[in-house]
Amino acid sequence: MRVSVSWLREYLDLPTDLPAADLEQALVDLGIEVESIVDLRSTVTGALVVGEVLDIEELTGFKKPIRFCRVDVGAANGTGEPQEIVCGARNFAPGDRVVVILPGGVLPGGFAIGARKTYGRNSHGMICSAKELGLGDDHSGIIVLPEDTPAKPGDDARPVVGLDDVVVEVEITPDRGYALSVRGIARELAHALGVPFRDPGLAPASGATAEPAYPVQVRDTVGCDRFAARMVRGIDPTAQTPGWMRQRLTVAGVRSISLPVDITNYVMLELGQPMHAFDAARITGPLVVRRAAAGEKVTTLDGVARTLTAEDMVICDDTGPVSLAAVMGGETSEVVASTTDVLFEAAHWDPVMVGRTARRHKLFSEAAKRWERGVDPALPLVAIERAVGLLTAHAGGTAGAEILDLDHVRPRTPVTLPVDLPGRRVGVAYSPERVVSLLEQVGCRVTRGVDRLGEDPGTAGVPAGGADVLTVVPPSWRPDLTDPADLVEEVVRLDGYDRVPSVLPTAPPGRGLTWQQRRRRAVARSLAERGYVEVLAHPFVAGSLADLLGLPADDPRRAAVRVANPLSEEEPLLRTTLLGPLLGILRRNLGRGHRDLALYEIGAVFHPRPGVGTPPAMGVDRRPTDAEFAAADAVVPDQPRHVAVVLTGDVEPAGWWGAGRPAGWADAVEAGRAVLAAADLPADRVEVRAAEHAPWHPGRCAELLVDGVVVGHAGELHPAVLAALELPKRTSAMELDLDALPAAPVAPAPTISGFPPALIDVALVVDERVPAAQVQQALVEGAGELLEGVRLFDVYASEQLGAGRRSLAYKLTFRAPDRTLTVEEAVAARDAAVARAAERFGATLRGA
Repeated sequence: MRVSVSWLREYLDLPTDLPAADLEQALVDLGIEVESIVDLRSTVTGALVVGEVLDIEELTGFKKPIRFCRVDVGAANGTGEPQEIVCGARNFAPGDRVVVILPGGVLPGGFAIGARKTYGRNSHGMICSAKELGLGDDHSGIIVLPEDTPAKPGDDARPVVGLDDVVVEVEITPDRGYALSVRGIARELAHALGVPFRDPGLAPASGATAEPAYPVQVRDTVGCDRFAARMVRGIDPTAQTPGWMRQRLTVAGVRSISLPVDITNYVMLELGQPMHAFDAARITGPLVVRRAAAGEKVTTLDGVARTLTAEDMVICDDTGPVSLAAVMGGETSEVVASTTDVLFEAAHWDPVMVGRTARRHKLFSEAAKRWERGVDPALPLVAIERAVGLLTAHAGGTAGAEILDLDHVRPRTPVTLPVDLPGRRVGVAYSPERVVSLLEQVGCRVTRGVDRLGEDPGTAGVPAGGADVLTVVPPSWRPDLTDPADLVEEVVRLDGYDRVPSVLPTAPPGRGLTWQQRRRRAVARSLAERGYVEVLAHPFVAGSLADLLGLPADDPRRAAVRVANPLSEEEPLLRTTLLGPLLGILRRNLGRGHRDLALYEIGAVFHPRPGVGTPPAMGVDRRPTDAEFAAADAVVPDQPRHVAVVLTGDVEPAGWWGAGRPAGWADAVEAGRAVLAAADLPADRVEVRAAEHAPWHPGRCAELLVDGVVVGHAGELHPAVLAALELPKRTSAMELDLDALPAAPVAPAPTISGFPPALIDVALVVDERVPAAQVQQALVEGAGELLEGVRLFDVYASEQLGAGRRSLAYKLTFRAPDRTLTVEEAVAARDAAVARAAERFGATLRGA
């Protein structure tokens, strides 16, 4: 929000010599982020003067309309002669007074102004728009000064357009909606600087009358718990917004539209109460405030026809919705150039409803921004009084004596605060008197007493056995103060964050990382060393993802947890597998021109726990009990941590050094083996065997087992999945449940032999359906203790071997720890290994 210091001074006695740095520091100390503080006097240098347009010559023959103007700038140019200026704006006429910067001046952004020839004419200076002067974003036309402006040609234009002021721009956090107004910022500065504050929200206002200003029915008092209205009849439709109001709106970044609309925006900025002005002549029948019917439509002021849902609130007349309540008015009832009767409306709306409506329609108006952060429900009549007074003062007309006020606002719930809680939480010795004083500064009503069963709070001390407490009723403009923790924060904020000691707690002694943390780091390091790149995917997925992955109807991965308030309605579910989001990232990178990709992610998946009910309600005033923690944890979805890889393209690129190698299902299986090896699981506990499991290709899928339990799958993805996701052929993937892996056993120190090894190769012919890993396991079992290592180095198939047969070649390494093996010992161990493979799988030595 942007606001001028001169506006703040109307309600706050700021020191006249207050430096901008001190003003900024005061706001920062209160927890308000300051975007900028700009002294407008320094933004424009040189001669910036008021000019009066004497005559205009329209220049033709150019791509856009160009005007050659003669402008009276008094004696500011040193000659008293009219200044000749070329200008492209069309919103002014002879006799209008404008703002002119003469040659030698510099506009914001370092834009220097000089005399030059353009469009065939000499131009000496520039006629300025609000955007060029840094006063706002409106660049549709130049600034035309109101007729009642007292400045004459040649006078300094800075005071006229507000360039003699200081502008503060602040970023307001969602919990401090009250600060989105001059009233709120002025109150905050009064606390920080210790100066008097005159609250415009406490201005006298007429109450409701027996006869309403207009017939209105509120059917949903939850969505709208207060609705006020008042009529002004017979205004001058040609009345212009006064210059001072237009100037303040411009500084705040609000475009001037018409006097009634400008007044509603002005009151919103001043008090924080969004309002709406209806053209009473364009309303048919009584107004009804209700929830919309699904499918109803309303055309808002931005010209967009919007289809409504049952959660939206609307204001209707006999023709249907005329306003999307609390967000934006409708076209059919807006104030137009001929409006003479204006109905002002000021209401109080449910912040949750407004926030959801604004996001659903992607319509983040200034009103909606305030409503979803919370607006003072005590303001509607004050805002109505202010708006009516401004309109009748500048456009005439008669304010109706009838005032409507449908008030269903519930009183604030008192908050019980132990008087020593701020000191205990923060570590600063706040006296009870100091706590009470600070809470009363923000408008709280505080009663000090004793919290003791069967005894009413009193004020005469603390009886034995009682706890000294404060009963605090927050003010209406602070909807964020609902719990003791909120009140503690207010005490600390107003007393000064700088008083809070900066003491780091002593870390308790520990044993470093847990074995699960060490395992995850080892797995990540192992995959990174093999060329995989880590990515972090959002855990949210669409309901159609299960179909794209080809998951069977009874697959448990189809049951997903739905997020109550998703970031996107298109992805409302939590993932049950890492592959969906990971393949989405793969697809995105392929679309950006990458072809050789190997990605991995370690993250949680989410499995619902059906039939567990709802979690218990837990407040913030105390630590939950162990039973409450257990009950809440029982509802939380099961969240095992998985690791997954996807790869496509070439694993080894081709070049002058030779042919490359494309990635395949074997690389995905090897990635699974690498993960299990990094988890310190011995190879004899790991098994890899063929399987069928979506979304993998049924003929190129392997399941990974540890101690006979399936912990993951790897292989080539199913062609139908690749087609649905528009991924290249042969794209492969692996996913493994890290939490399903048992803890690594204590590894004994290896025995290192200094004697030479005996290397023997064997090629075994087996049925092609026999897994190579099982053949290898048989060789290990048969070879005995002398076998140090075994490695598959070749797979061969041909007609000579026979149909359905293949050759598996293994390199066997034998070594004894205490002697050099003889040839006979090594051959005997090899024969025993081959015999076990022959016994189990009918394997025969190739060539034998």
